[in-house]
Amino acid sequence: MPRIYFVVFAFAALMLGGALTGQVQAQPIVVSGAEILEFDGTSVTRRTGEAIWIDGGRIIEAAADADPSLHTRIDGRGLYLMRGLTDMHVHVWDQAELGAYLAHGVTQVRNLSGMPFHLRLAQEIESGAVVGPRLVTSGPILNSTGANFQIIHERVETADEARAAVRRHHAAGFRTVKVYSNLSREAYEAIGDEARELGMEIMGHSPEGRRGPGVPAQAPFDITFEELLDDGFVTFEHVETIAWHGLRNRRDLDAMRALAARLAASKSVVDPTLVAFYNLLRVAETKGEFVNGPDMQLLNPLVVTQEAPNYARWAAEDVEAARADFAFYQAATLALHQAGVRLVAGSDSGIFANAPGVSLIDELDLMVAAGLTPAEALGAATANAALTLEADDSGGLVRPGVRADLILLDADPTKDMSALRRPVAVIAAGQLQDRGALDALLDAARAPDMTRTITNLVEGLKAQGVDPSAVLGQ
Repeated sequence: MPRIYFVVFAFAALMLGGALTGQVQAQPIVVSGAEILEFDGTSVTRRTGEAIWIDGGRIIEAAADADPSLHTRIDGRGLYLMRGLTDMHVHVWDQAELGAYLAHGVTQVRNLSGMPFHLRLAQEIESGAVVGPRLVTSGPILNSTGANFQIIHERVETADEARAAVRRHHAAGFRTVKVYSNLSREAYEAIGDEARELGMEIMGHSPEGRRGPGVPAQAPFDITFEELLDDGFVTFEHVETIAWHGLRNRRDLDAMRALAARLAASKSVVDPTLVAFYNLLRVAETKGEFVNGPDMQLLNPLVVTQEAPNYARWAAEDVEAARADFAFYQAATLALHQAGVRLVAGSDSGIFANAPGVSLIDELDLMVAAGLTPAEALGAATANAALTLEADDSGGLVRPGVRADLILLDADPTKDMSALRRPVAVIAAGQLQDRGALDALLDAARAPDMTRTITNLVEGLKAQGVDPSAVLGQ
């Protein structure tokens, strides 16, 4: 059996207290003897015989003779060391959920329905006051009235409303705008103009414009998908959205390959989120029983309550039709990859039946089932995420100078991806969590603070001018 040991004076107190409260500063660490895996988006590079020296939240040395007198030593013999994973599409409702991400080796998340508390939480994580994955966030979702409008979206119909919303987001501290499918042309174009003026990024669902009669089968979308390809999207979210908008909901693989070539030529980045639709399928296949599974305990109870009508709807869906749709989305994902489109990995965790942390591992498994190699899937969750968010390749590397977001595994994930489901240890921003601490964080994720959750949501709704009672039924 592989061994992992720690030489530190008060390590038990750190694991039992600091891991949950986040009040302990990152301690110097040496990891020795592990096989180091680095991903570049296409392949894996392996190194052995090095000791990785971590201090101040960063890797400061990678050498065989790292100082042996540091406070914490990890014997990594028989283990595998790699960068932590990034989930590029999550919805965080309460800080308790953060532990579920860390427990599955996710050391960075991109929240895509921003509220004021997310900005504060990101700072608390960065300072070490709260233990969790590094958090980046978009602003509130901008959408217009239509088939896909949801009550938590910020409604903008006109150009003036759209510009004002973007300015409010920027003033609040958000630097990424998330757009949604029903945006009117005038609102979408104003969002783009204002965001570029303020130096903000744009990402999200592809806006379709106002949906008239017969769209999409008999009539085209008001905004064609191709119009968006030179608009500077950081990422296009959901392969099913691309199929719906870009193919006008046709299950035509040749057309998908042609669209993939256009996306590659425009240097677009796609976040397929296969697991989001797959979990819908699993609810249909089990006639709703899937939502009673143990992973669902990691979802915030408020979400479970709000999603009840959707669970009932999908429990009654046509299973064979849903399977055919999912098979096409997997084939479309492979077509994007083969065309050279950069893929990142996101789970849409925090809504429907997408549990925090574990859903990203499911997503990687589904990417491999679609035809990517394990190294390519792991590259999507490491190097490709860093290239997309930070314009560098450090997300796949274990080298001096990079942020100490690392995971230790008891098997090679390129050969056995199930090892990602229970890392031996996680180091996030230089803070060490062993398996016992990670299990404690999982337990905490199953018991979120509902008063805090409601407070977070009420504050967010009020910030966008929405009556909280319309959402919470109060």
